[in-house]
Amino acid sequence: MSLIKKVDVLRFSDDSDSSLGIIQLDGKTVSGSVEDQEQKGQKIKGETRVSNGKYKLGLRADGGFHQRYLNRYKSDFHKGMLCVYTDDNWVLNCPDGKNFQYILIHAGNTDDNTAGCLLPNLILDLDKHTGGRSRDAYEKIYPILRDSILKSDNGYIEIEYSDIEPGK
Repeated sequence: MSLIKKVDVLRFSDDSDSSLGIIQLDGKTVSGSVEDQEQKGQKIKGETRVSNGKYKLGLRADGGFHQRYLNRYKSDFHKGMLCVYTDDNWVLNCPDGKNFQYILIHAGNTDDNTAGCLLPNLILDLDKHTGGRSRDAYEKIYPILRDSILKSDNGYIEIEYSDIEPGK
C-alpha cells in the first residue's frame, strides 16, 4: 500500500462495555477495531472511547508503551507509538468537550486492554464484543501509518472517528 493521507475508524456496534468498528486507510478496510464504550455526558477515566471527530495521528517516541514496543519490535520497525491528538503534549480535545491524553493505537483484544486507545484486530467476535489477532493487525497497519506520518509535510496524518450503521 502506498502512503496514506487519512485513517477512518467506523464504529458499528456498542454494547455499553466496548465498541467494535473497522479501520480504513484511504477508504480501504484493513482491520477491525475494539475500543471502550461511548459515554454520554462525562468521560469516565479508562472507560470512555474517543468522541467522533477529526484529529491528528502522529508518532510519540516516549513513554512506557513506546519503550515496550521498541524492545519488542526494535528500532528498524518501531519509530514511536501511533498517537491521536489535537494539541501539544499529545492532548486530545474532542468537539463534545471530552479531553484525553496519550490516546494510542496498540495491540489488544478486549476493552480491558484499553483506556480510550484504539485496538486493531483481524478478527471480531460480535457475540463477545472482543477481537482477535490484534498483534497481527497492528504489525500490518503500523508500517503503513509510520511511513505515511514520517513522510508527511507536517508530521501527522488525519484520523476521523465516526459511527455507521451496518450495511450502509
